[in-house]
Amino acid sequence: MEVRTREFNNRARLALDDMDLQQALAKMKTGFVVKRAEAVAALPEFEALKRDARGIKEHTLAHLDFYLETFEEKVRSNGGQVHWAATTEEARRIIVEICAGASAKRVTKGKSMIGEEIGVNEALEAAGVDVLETDLGEYIIQLAEEPPSHIIAPAIHKTKAQITELFYKHHAAYGKTERVTEIEDIVNEAREVLREGFLNADVGITGANFLVAETGTSIIVTNEGNGDLTNTLPRVHVVTTGIEKVVPTLEDTSTLLRLLARSATGQEMSVYTTYSSGPRRDGDLDGPEEYHVVLLDNGRSQMLGNEYHEMLRCIRCSACMNHCPVYGVIGGHAYGWVYPGPMGSVLTPLMVGIERSTSLANACTLNGQCEQVCPMGIPLPKLLRYLRKQEFEEGLTPHSTRFGLAAWAFFSRRPKLYALATRVVARLLKLLAGRRGRLRWLPMAGAWTGGRDLPTPQGETFQQAWKRRHPEP
Repeated sequence: MEVRTREFNNRARLALDDMDLQQALAKMKTGFVVKRAEAVAALPEFEALKRDARGIKEHTLAHLDFYLETFEEKVRSNGGQVHWAATTEEARRIIVEICAGASAKRVTKGKSMIGEEIGVNEALEAAGVDVLETDLGEYIIQLAEEPPSHIIAPAIHKTKAQITELFYKHHAAYGKTERVTEIEDIVNEAREVLREGFLNADVGITGANFLVAETGTSIIVTNEGNGDLTNTLPRVHVVTTGIEKVVPTLEDTSTLLRLLARSATGQEMSVYTTYSSGPRRDGDLDGPEEYHVVLLDNGRSQMLGNEYHEMLRCIRCSACMNHCPVYGVIGGHAYGWVYPGPMGSVLTPLMVGIERSTSLANACTLNGQCEQVCPMGIPLPKLLRYLRKQEFEEGLTPHSTRFGLAAWAFFSRRPKLYALATRVVARLLKLLAGRRGRLRWLPMAGAWTGGRDLPTPQGETFQQAWKRRHPEP
């Protein structure tokens, strides 16, 4: 995975020129954003819940080893198995071995960002296993042979017309020869096609929104019920999850669940909240014969206690990207990896290497909206500034940027020279703009003037206005 500046810029330009993508993203702004605001306004104790949730996560992270070991002990006492994976390669190997042990030919998957993070589909397909995504969004992008562009709405970049054509192309083998154009018909056709996969799967793989240490339980939330069918019908259920998802008690999850759906989709609760605590017991009418939990580190333990520690509180609600002006115009694929938007701009460098993703921390206006809407109070702009500082110290910042920063530092250390320079530049810009009062083109500012005019300075400088409003005694 490479997300260097040139590749990111190229993908961003393509996204801006993609009218279908722009049409799809426009719906997100009037969907997730408005619904979240309404859901939060209807819950007076929302801010109190945020404080409680932050306390729960911080307490857990401070004792992460204890709660993970407690969770493992409980899973084993319930008849399940826990597998520890330090890297994505190790996680893939474990899952392939579990499927091989079950002689699996068909695997169904519920939506799992960890599955995307480790590339489990590709590993299983290389081992000769047929993989079927069962979340509607994931199923759509599987047909399109694309990665997800959003962590809770993987196919948000697709228009209804594009989905219609995908189904028309791929469902003829199932006797579906007409184009379905209404949302209800699209959903029903997907259900009919997926039903055969659910009934014939040997292994079901799901993610986990939370893990409960006191009971050894994994929890997933869905709106389609595909998670239930994925973890109860196959003979083997595999949960893939990050080590930071554990919380101490079931009561703690009630606090987090009240925040999750409201922040993600504007719902009070997701339609389905499913608790899995092991394989089928004597007397159970359904459930898997085997229950496995794969706990992935992949750099998470390295964040504990350092300047990026707060990122481990993330509950993957997507509120930050839903409100991000950058994500809102370029979508998720421009970010180049599994996690897009503000949270991805922090996580990707920490997980794949800052040297391989040098553009992401700089693809942000630092407007702070992401921090305001984050239910876990993660200071994303601060973490992005840490990454920018780290890039600079490691010599990864482009030479042009380093030169610009050095020039700014030179003038900013000399206030009188700085004031003179700003006055000179302001007069020069006014002269170039003439009566129009704006510039259609400016050297070294082509990224701005390529899509809009640059207004010229008007009136006083900031320093002049400050002195006028705050005269020295």
